[in-house]
Amino acid sequence: MKALSLPVLMVALLTVSGTALADDAALLKCRTLSDTASRVACYDAIPVGIAGPAAATGTAAAAPVRTPEQNFGMEAVKQREAQPASIRSTVVGDFDGWGPGSQIRLANGQVWRVIDGSDAVLPPTKDAAVTIERNVFGTLFLKVDGGNSSAKVRRVQ
Repeated sequence: MKALSLPVLMVALLTVSGTALADDAALLKCRTLSDTASRVACYDAIPVGIAGPAAATGTAAAAPVRTPEQNFGMEAVKQREAQPASIRSTVVGDFDGWGPGSQIRLANGQVWRVIDGSDAVLPPTKDAAVTIERNVFGTLFLKVDGGNSSAKVRRVQ
């Protein structure tokens, strides 16, 4: 195995240590906070896995802050906070049921697709109230208030 030359090794160590020092400084700053909530928020704000000058200066672009309800159904998105067991919203506009593959837009901006091949014909309703619940196995179901049928759904937006 060929050994690295001294200048190459020094540059590599300086690069790594510069990033590490930036993280150490941020960690030390957070340690000085006595309020638990403030301390946790400080730790959460430290950029992780960012290389280069943005990490050293702390100028990395922050990811948008999303509430647990906004993340509900987005399993592909890595989430830190616990998700609610269900959400409630209304279907935008007129609603009279669903069929296989139907996409249902809610007032909260979420769009859900029926994925179980079910269909339901309901009395026409404007802005129907719905609940989307997660069962024990993590499967999501949409249920219209006042009805007894539900559809297996997946969030698409």
